[in-house]
Amino acid sequence: MHRLAPADFRLSVAPMMDWTDRHCRYFHRLLSPHARLYTEMVTSAALVRGKQLRLLEHSQQEHPVALQLGGSDPLELAQAARLGAQAGYDEVNLNVGCPSDRVQSGRFGACLMREPALVADCVKAMRDAVSVPVTVKCRIGVDDQDEYADLQHFTETMLDAGVEILVVHARKAWLQGLSPKENREIPPLDYERVYRLKREFPQLLVIINGGITTVEAVQQHLAHLDGVMLGRAAYHDPYVLARVEAALYGLPLPPRDGVLQHMRPYIEAELARGTALKHITRHLLGLYQGEPGARGFRRVLSEGAHQAGADWSLIEQATLPSRIAA
Repeated sequence: MHRLAPADFRLSVAPMMDWTDRHCRYFHRLLSPHARLYTEMVTSAALVRGKQLRLLEHSQQEHPVALQLGGSDPLELAQAARLGAQAGYDEVNLNVGCPSDRVQSGRFGACLMREPALVADCVKAMRDAVSVPVTVKCRIGVDDQDEYADLQHFTETMLDAGVEILVVHARKAWLQGLSPKENREIPPLDYERVYRLKREFPQLLVIINGGITTVEAVQQHLAHLDGVMLGRAAYHDPYVLARVEAALYGLPLPPRDGVLQHMRPYIEAELARGTALKHITRHLLGLYQGEPGARGFRRVLSEGAHQAGADWSLIEQATLPSRIAA
């Protein structure tokens, strides 16, 4: 069984539906050489029954990169994990945290926190199928699971199944009455509960996720835990990844314009294979967040990227000094 060092999990970018596709991950890798990157959640049924192997596509530059799976059928998940490992992913992660109705109707995501024994069966089947690490991403509870004992029992069950790495979104999920967006914002964060988990299960690598937006917050969490997973902050203000790299690994901050230039060969290769520019540039909109001209940069890309024939010249136009006055 392949064992990764704890240092490999110090920094990661959360799997985010509709956001962390292969274009987004390529861009994030330029900003953060060390972060573990995660795919959007892919359902085991889409891979195994739907044979949508295109969902596994990624570039070599993305590594280390993990495949996140959603499902609750151990045999199907084992098969999907095998496909992911064969495609070259460095880790397979099981989603036990997504609260959307669509996910619940398929009996996966956060509702599985009510069925730790089933999650354990899924994990065992996946671990038997692949040699890369199999990890779990969960919440601190769902609905009326207000007691730490619920999370404690879930974690003990995961350890018994062979889980070595647990990613914990430090919020409960409400399966009824809140939308997925509200579930990311309304249930209060409880970082101390995750810290307690690490104290009581020191043998487990515990990664925290939820509401973490600054370098200072990353460093505070790393004083208690093995790793920090950034979510929406890394998407809306992607340069935060470069700032965290500088703080944790001493890397110099790359100029934003330089990051864009490094995107150019990738973008031109993607355009040549028929990818529309808008599918890539939507991930770049936050690069100048907080900088003079950020609004102009976003506007030029947003208005122009969906036009037929849009190419690299649009990005050059968006970064012209004239945008600073926009």
